[in-house]
Amino acid sequence: MKKYTVFIFAALISTSAFSQGYQVTLNAPGYVNGITYLTYYMGSNFNIADSAAISNSGVAVFKGDKKLVPGIYSIFFPDKKTRVEFLIDKEQIISVTADTSDLMNKTVVTGSPENNLYMQYMKFAAAKGKLIQQERMAYNASVTAEDSLLHENNYTTYNNELNAYRENIITNQPKSMMAALLSAMKEPVYPSTTPITREDSLNNYYQYRKHYWDGISFMDDRIIRTPFFVKKLERYYHEVMSPDPDSIIQDIDYKLLLARSAPEMFKYMLNWVTDEYINPKYMGQDAVFVHLFEKYHSKGVSSWLNEKQMEAISRRAYMLMSNLIGETAANLDMLTYDDKPTSLYNLNADYTVICFWDPHCGHCKEEIPRLDSIYRASWKNHNVKIFAVLTPEKNKNVHEDWVSFIKEKGLGEWTHVYKTKEMEEADYAAQKPSFRQLYDITSTPTVYLLDKEKRIIGKKLTLLQLNDLLNIKWSSTQSK
Repeated sequence: MKKYTVFIFAALISTSAFSQGYQVTLNAPGYVNGITYLTYYMGSNFNIADSAAISNSGVAVFKGDKKLVPGIYSIFFPDKKTRVEFLIDKEQIISVTADTSDLMNKTVVTGSPENNLYMQYMKFAAAKGKLIQQERMAYNASVTAEDSLLHENNYTTYNNELNAYRENIITNQPKSMMAALLSAMKEPVYPSTTPITREDSLNNYYQYRKHYWDGISFMDDRIIRTPFFVKKLERYYHEVMSPDPDSIIQDIDYKLLLARSAPEMFKYMLNWVTDEYINPKYMGQDAVFVHLFEKYHSKGVSSWLNEKQMEAISRRAYMLMSNLIGETAANLDMLTYDDKPTSLYNLNADYTVICFWDPHCGHCKEEIPRLDSIYRASWKNHNVKIFAVLTPEKNKNVHEDWVSFIKEKGLGEWTHVYKTKEMEEADYAAQKPSFRQLYDITSTPTVYLLDKEKRIIGKKLTLLQLNDLLNIKWSSTQSK
């Protein structure tokens, strides 16, 4: 019996249209009332495909006029914890008879040959899995070398028997859904060659990455309705793929091209990578999200998204387009704190730090003096200059406090700038993007680093990250 203490109901329901429908009949003699749920995997969650009431004879019927997308499905009983699992593929008129006293051994699924194979495999895997677990525990509890060797050999034997059973299905039932699922579950084999040189290590890595997706077809919609696909996807982009945005973009485009013939896979992949890179973990990877917007979302490819979702994606993309790593920073025409016109491009420096801050921001009050200390101690000797932009909260007049803070902390060597309310209103009327949009200012302080040509080489940096990046740049310059 499988039980879950938490049952997550997601709101996403497949919209794929088919000409024929489905009917799944549950016979559960142990129940005489209550609501049951027909669910499918989506990532680590269960999504609801349908619900049905159990009659006083223990029968519930799930029925619809559109075919279900193939995958691993479950029926959750009224307690929302106990469930019975089965496959949905081509045959979609099936009957599930379940005895909740022993779901593993007493569940019978009729109307689908795929489920005969699935149920046999589940029983075999459960039995071997129990033995494997027992040997693992016995090995850990061993006190002699002989015992350790015995349980290690037993563990290997049972594990090999389970893998052989899986391989037998893949070999003898290659067109079955079980074969597709078992192939997808395989872990890629890491090259056995012991690396001696750096080139050997790189070759091993590239070999591993090349075969990572062996057994999974991105043209097969069935794979996404399993519990293991998203884990494999996460591991690939978090641990296997290079964090370089150009490499990620090339890889994603290839997979989405393969998935064009599998609409549910394409939809899932595009949604997943969009969510993954809209707020990336590594600096510079926002270029991946901008690429996804420009190549897919802005072209109407993601028609399944509602207006609110598309608006959020579009707004985020436009906030990022002008401040990607490697791009020339947008110029800022502003006034100094004594109301003299100046601009970012007027600043002649080998490196320019742009700091967006607010004198009423508690974090800014701590970080701005620290930034000045590092600047005076090291950076100014390398022709680094600071272009500090006043970023007050909307409708707040902080000019006087801003000037007072600058004088009190002795920040006179920086270029301090701001825009009057009238200047911002004029920009808005002329449909010019504000500096907040151009530099994606959502919090303060926000720090950018530009090179001599005013190209962005770092964004949204902490003081430590900024200092480290400058030191790397200076070291690379000295080594040439």
